[in-house]
Amino acid sequence: MTGLAFWLLLALPLAAAHEGTIFYSKSFPKSKPEYLEIIVEPTGDAIYKESAEDDQPVKFKLMPEEVEKLWTLAAKVDFFQKKLESGLPVARMGEKTYRFTKDGTKNEVKFNYSQDLDAQAMQDFFERMTETVNLYFDLERTAKFEKLGVDKALLYLEAAWDKKRLVSYELYYPLLNRIIKNDSYLNMARDRAARMKAAFEEARKKPE
Repeated sequence: MTGLAFWLLLALPLAAAHEGTIFYSKSFPKSKPEYLEIIVEPTGDAIYKESAEDDQPVKFKLMPEEVEKLWTLAAKVDFFQKKLESGLPVARMGEKTYRFTKDGTKNEVKFNYSQDLDAQAMQDFFERMTETVNLYFDLERTAKFEKLGVDKALLYLEAAWDKKRLVSYELYYPLLNRIIKNDSYLNMARDRAARMKAAFEEARKKPE
């Protein structure tokens, strides 16, 4: 058996594990947003909505290592077939819903707070997705309507990057390119955008 064939065989179980669709939503009245949902396919294709009826969702794509992480965490919580709610008298943190669908079957679990460490890790991962999209919203809006504020929006993005809060950062490439190439933005904003793009590209060469 060739080395290539060996590695392809090793990859088969991994590819097979990435099946079905993972759905996440969070409902938290009086927060901003009050509702959001994220749907992730095993290909990494994902959509973000702030309304179940939203016909213009944000589309992004998780990188292969991020897909692997998500499906691994889902497997650790039995693809949402077990109870995750702690039952502890804690403050309301928003109702979270996880759902896994595959071949007509559906597993779903709802909870406010979980003590399960794998559930907590999965929640943090979806929070990172949410932060990534919200920072994109802010930078896109600022770049379009408030050009003087672009450098500040990029500072927030840079801070999130330094804290390892971003996922699917390739989502930002078209927007960063627009800022870099448009001299109507301040030079410091264009320089920061260029540094951010370079940091993303360097990280892509060395996935975690």
